[in-house]
Amino acid sequence: MRIGVPKEIKADEQRVAIVPSGVAAFRAHNHRIMVEKGAGLGSGIPDEAYVAAGAEIVANPQEIWERAEMIAKVKEPIGDELDWMQPGQIVYTYLHLASDESLTRKMLEAGVIGIGYETVQLPDATLPLLAPMSEVAGRLAAQIGAHCLEASSNGMGILLGGVSGVKPANVTILGAGVAGTHACQICVSMGAHVTVLDINPSRLRYLYDIMSSRVTTVMSNAANVADEVTQADLVIGAVLVPGARTPRLITDDLVRQMRPGAAFVDIAIDQGGCSQTSHPTTHHDPIFVTHEVVHYCVGNMPGAVPRTSTYALTNVTLGYGLTIANRGVDAAIEGDPAIRSGVNTYKGRLTCRGVAEAFGLDLCEI
Repeated sequence: MRIGVPKEIKADEQRVAIVPSGVAAFRAHNHRIMVEKGAGLGSGIPDEAYVAAGAEIVANPQEIWERAEMIAKVKEPIGDELDWMQPGQIVYTYLHLASDESLTRKMLEAGVIGIGYETVQLPDATLPLLAPMSEVAGRLAAQIGAHCLEASSNGMGILLGGVSGVKPANVTILGAGVAGTHACQICVSMGAHVTVLDINPSRLRYLYDIMSSRVTTVMSNAANVADEVTQADLVIGAVLVPGARTPRLITDDLVRQMRPGAAFVDIAIDQGGCSQTSHPTTHHDPIFVTHEVVHYCVGNMPGAVPRTSTYALTNVTLGYGLTIANRGVDAAIEGDPAIRSGVNTYKGRLTCRGVAEAFGLDLCEI
């Protein structure tokens, strides 16, 4: 199979979808790899490393899209890439279609096979290709939230962990999944007082056990969310419904009731965000203030640490990519339920329930 790895063009995105060891793995199975010139530089990988592993370096991204049977990316196609997609081409990347109707329709019109990392799901309901980036985003959320509370960010000017004789910050985390768990661990290690809400009592019990009672766990409902958010100095939104748009748990009115100078980090912005006041920002211009609350809503948070994120991501995406290339996409979809769950669009048909429900589109089986 001919596999293309274009350079990411989303703002401030420096991750890359395949590293040299991945190229070598594909080449061992006689697949051809085309890597755009400079694609790995943001992650500290020079073109020479790709060439040594057996890749072809291509200067023109359009050529990669036109020649490749499978495109491996990190983020969704944007800009000119939308016009370069080919009928029947596999687009293997994070898609987050439930928050982007325009992209959904473009992919359907192009007739591509869109396999979203974020919807590849194992029988135990875990999301193996989303998990490492959720780890990174959760850990980043704690340190970013601490920065947003600083006076220089228009925050209330408090230290997350406090000091002797001064109370620590109150942190509320919405969601006890992978991102929420890692955000919790870092916030607790920094000395904050942490409360975590989730609708799953098993996840809350797990967090309570592993944190040795150093975290307060609360069942998530509208009343409890309102109580905890309005008392918090820092709120971290780590809500996830696989393949679907994130529910907006925080209303505009609730943000108005938050403490002046409080901070809100919305990890869920990739899927639309969990607050009515959220809108996507970039690493170049990451924060805005609404109702005196500092908002951080960067849609590709792990892109802030591209070296760590690239290797964490490719550790898990390589195996599924090899399965698709070795078996062929149809056989891989038929033989591997996890890959089947990752298919969002298939040759003009929408196959992801969450996306269909988000936009009122017809759902098709594959």
